[in-house]
Amino acid sequence: MSKKRDYYEVLGVSRSASESEIKSAYRKLALKYHPDKNADNPDAEEKFKEAAEAYEVLSNAEKKSQYDRFGHDGLKGGFGSGMNMEDIFSQFGDIFGGAFGGSFGGSRSGNRVVKGSNLRVKMKLTLEEIATGVKKKIKVNKLVQAEGVTFKTCTACNGTGRISRVTQTFLGAMQTQSTCNVCQGAGQVIDNRPADTDAYGLRKQEEIVEVEIPAGVEDEMQLSLRGKGNAGPFNGINGDLIVVIEELEHKELKRENENIHYEAVITFSDAVLGASLEIPTLGGKAKIKIEPGTQSGKVLRLKGKGLAAIQGYGTGDLLVHIHVWTPTHLSKEEKAWFEKQADNANFQPKDSDKEGGFFRRIRDYFS
Repeated sequence: MSKKRDYYEVLGVSRSASESEIKSAYRKLALKYHPDKNADNPDAEEKFKEAAEAYEVLSNAEKKSQYDRFGHDGLKGGFGSGMNMEDIFSQFGDIFGGAFGGSFGGSRSGNRVVKGSNLRVKMKLTLEEIATGVKKKIKVNKLVQAEGVTFKTCTACNGTGRISRVTQTFLGAMQTQSTCNVCQGAGQVIDNRPADTDAYGLRKQEEIVEVEIPAGVEDEMQLSLRGKGNAGPFNGINGDLIVVIEELEHKELKRENENIHYEAVITFSDAVLGASLEIPTLGGKAKIKIEPGTQSGKVLRLKGKGLAAIQGYGTGDLLVHIHVWTPTHLSKEEKAWFEKQADNANFQPKDSDKEGGFFRRIRDYFS
């Protein structure tokens, strides 16, 4: 499978290009590689589709933001993938005006293919699921085309999907065309439909959809599954299913981009004498070594124990923040013991006395 080209490179625009510049660049490429103008060029249709795919993403603020942040990997859920000629004609035909005699509308016949509406669902994910990526099945209540629905040619536009009007101006007769307001440009209307369907012959139906979530997704990130939304009226194309990621808070670990943070609390004796500490990670438990003389505020780094970058460039780390616990309430005996050690010069802490009497007494007292 060949690697996809950068969408900005495909359209020949900079990353700071305006919406109008992106639209203009796409229009030029689509006119250049339109299949109707390149019957003898087998590569033209692929270039035509490539340009449409790039425009689909860069002309949509939401999709463009995802692409700018994560590249093609951020669109794995369906953005900009699997476009066919019907999709392109139905979604982007309007920007061409009458460049192809009206045939570049919703379909090759000139009729407008109506796209169904998108559906939006939230998917809750644990930090462990985000770390590895996961496949999940969700239940979607969507509109589908009912069986037994029949259509007939729209008499208002005679199946063309367009209404022509001639008006007299001081320059002479002028003909204009507009989308048929009876069939919404489809060229057909409902002839017969079951009683439990809506005006377009659609009914609600539950469907189980499998969603593949890539590793490293972030809270509020959106994935789009093409064609998994509501059915389009008049046998149109389906809308998309938008999956919004909701990251569940972890009880012990905190996320910061690809890095994971853990707050480890140790006793004074552990900080003085050193210890082995068990901590949680995204893959289970792990043991770390607390060196003798560890100071509160020290950060230990476990390389590669964080999250994979969704762009595919490396993995974050697990950062363990050490906090030395200090007693806030002492009994009279405990307070007297510390006062005695403070008054006794022989038990003052020294770098050379890590295994001396002062530290041994603390360890024995609190153990």
